[in-house]
Amino acid sequence: MASDSSSPNKTPSFEMTWGSSTSSGYCSEEDSDSELEQFFTARTSFFPKSRKAKVSENVKRDEQTEWGKQELTSAEIQQKVKEYNAQINSNLFMNMNKDGSYTGFIKVQFKLARPVSVPAPKKGSQEAGGRRASGVKRRTSFYLPKDASKYLHISSRTSAREVIEALLKKFTVVDNPGKFALFERSERHDQVYIRKLSDEERPLRLRLCSGPSEKVLSFVLKENETGEVNWHAFSMPELKNFLLILQREEEEHVKQIIQRYALARAKMREALAGSTPG
Repeated sequence: MASDSSSPNKTPSFEMTWGSSTSSGYCSEEDSDSELEQFFTARTSFFPKSRKAKVSENVKRDEQTEWGKQELTSAEIQQKVKEYNAQINSNLFMNMNKDGSYTGFIKVQFKLARPVSVPAPKKGSQEAGGRRASGVKRRTSFYLPKDASKYLHISSRTSAREVIEALLKKFTVVDNPGKFALFERSERHDQVYIRKLSDEERPLRLRLCSGPSEKVLSFVLKENETGEVNWHAFSMPELKNFLLILQREEEEHVKQIIQRYALARAKMREALAGSTPG
């Protein structure tokens, strides 16, 4: 399983910034059968918006990489581990085990567009408003700092799904792991390629075969975009907040339509009033 690197000179620290990383959107605190959640909603609309392609990056998804398909013998793995360790200038080495497996470090960057949920700080047994915390869980959702990253010490047998679960556990994120996916990012011929890893793929194997260069291969944690929103993965307070946002967006959209038609009606009446009959 994955474990966190403990050496101070090889593992950058990561701080959760509660104040600066929280959205300024709607905020609510609601009860459910098993939990009480304070949720800061997304800053943007749920309705899809067109995105302009980046000129500097031509991103192609689902690009198959050759190193992920390589079958290596034990001797080839030992040679690659030796070559890998010779290329790095830190102490993030890979090590061979007697059973043929190997361990090493991978760096995962966070590219999350939506907030994540963590347990709220404890405020004693008495809740605000006279309510007791007995049998009620509190959760707070907030935005992780952009471009944050984390090193994990894993085995060649650690799967992409286990890496995601280890990252969520490290930061006490209580969201369903199914909301997230691990991607590989590579730069070749002045183009950027992004591919979603399957749950069974072994990230350390990809790291070994591609070498230590972050341009050749890097790992990114993003939302699991499947084309369909898995509403069952959200809690009741989150769903209620989403409905509130959709209702306000709908009301605003209706208001704009009414104003547009009222303006058109006024111009038509003005034109009719100025026209002469016959």
